[in-house]
Amino acid sequence: MTPRHRPLYGLRIRTPRLELRLPGTGLLDELASVAAGGVHAPDAMPFTVPWTDGSPEEVGRAVYLHVLGTVANWSAENWALSLAVLHEGEVVGRQDVTGRDFAVTREVATGSWLGLAHQGRGIGTEMRAAALHLAFAGLGARCATSGAMTDNPRSLGVSRRLGYVPDGLEVAAVRGRAVTLQRLRLERARWEEHRSIPVTVEGLDACRGEFGA
Repeated sequence: MTPRHRPLYGLRIRTPRLELRLPGTGLLDELASVAAGGVHAPDAMPFTVPWTDGSPEEVGRAVYLHVLGTVANWSAENWALSLAVLHEGEVVGRQDVTGRDFAVTREVATGSWLGLAHQGRGIGTEMRAAALHLAFAGLGARCATSGAMTDNPRSLGVSRRLGYVPDGLEVAAVRGRAVTLQRLRLERARWEEHRSIPVTVEGLDACRGEFGA
């Protein structure tokens, strides 16, 4: 049943192995526990915002509150859809799709993470493909952007397989040191050329207006 007052919770995106959905409190608790269990090696930091710094309890709580905040602060002009990713009914990570003034720009950005135990199995590619299908086929996006540090070959490999092209470099300060980010861009035509993973979307019509689509 689609929630009457928050239809975003009725949105479902499915691929052959995965289901993506906005987590309610129970699923959100599972997602926070996955984050608390680790998403990268301790000596690495693949994120420009080092949200994984801290104790497992601190990381889990931060993830829980962050996702609640994205729902509470949602507007058609500035939204962040933080989806729990489920594999065989188990939460394995998070896939974000964000838009600012989407009604005008028709551009989204994506970001994601996977629990350490679930990496190296192609799940990252499949969940990003799901997000791109929502953006392009579901919402009518013209472009999607992403980015990764130049020393993060896994993330860059996912983008390359899905058709993204380099869109310049930028420097950011992370943990007090300079890091180089590779910006990436995927236009609709290239997405159509590279799409190979079947995706279905359920419940979008009830919440389409919330995206400014």
